[in-house]
Amino acid sequence: MEAKKVALVMVDISGYTHFIRAQKMSAIHAEEIIFDLLEAVIDRAEHPLILNKLEGDAVFLYAEIGDADPVSVARDVAKQAQGFFDAFYSCAQTLTKERAECNCNACQRVHDLRLKILLHVGEAVFRTIRQFNELAGEDIITVHRLLKNSIPTREYILMTEPFYELVGRLPNMAYSSRVEQYEDLGALIVHVFNPQAPELRKNLIPPITFNLF
Repeated sequence: MEAKKVALVMVDISGYTHFIRAQKMSAIHAEEIIFDLLEAVIDRAEHPLILNKLEGDAVFLYAEIGDADPVSVARDVAKQAQGFFDAFYSCAQTLTKERAECNCNACQRVHDLRLKILLHVGEAVFRTIRQFNELAGEDIITVHRLLKNSIPTREYILMTEPFYELVGRLPNMAYSSRVEQYEDLGALIVHVFNPQAPELRKNLIPPITFNLF
């Protein structure tokens, strides 16, 4: 095992739970849609980001800092995170058009899904299992805990205080800070950025809404 300084990125599709629960008759299409959207995000990621694993409706990535300038690495990661929104909505737009003829709820409600991105910097313990790197440690736990928070919006970039100290404010995004309280981690200061509605999302015209019940 080896401990390394890393930038951590969790990309989560917001609305996934409701999306799947509401689609009993179209579960296969729902899973296909989620996979395609996650794949679009993964395809947009580049060095220094490395894919660690898929976690249901989320993608976990990391970038090793090592001897590199942590500010440069964090800024690169933050810039890529902003680009994930375009990749996500471009794919959603394509899926909406390709699946327009399918009347199942999953295919008709792609426009309901949103993207949440969590950014943190800390230390991770690397354990190699066969050819795979398993990341462990308190900072890994922190990122996963932050998936459950009190932020009222479904689309944002959340930075922890350590990450925010490296990059500061993001351009063209509404900003706010808040404190999230966790029983095992205590009070965590987080910085939240809400993107302006991308043009690609504006073009996602909601199809006819079907009664789910």
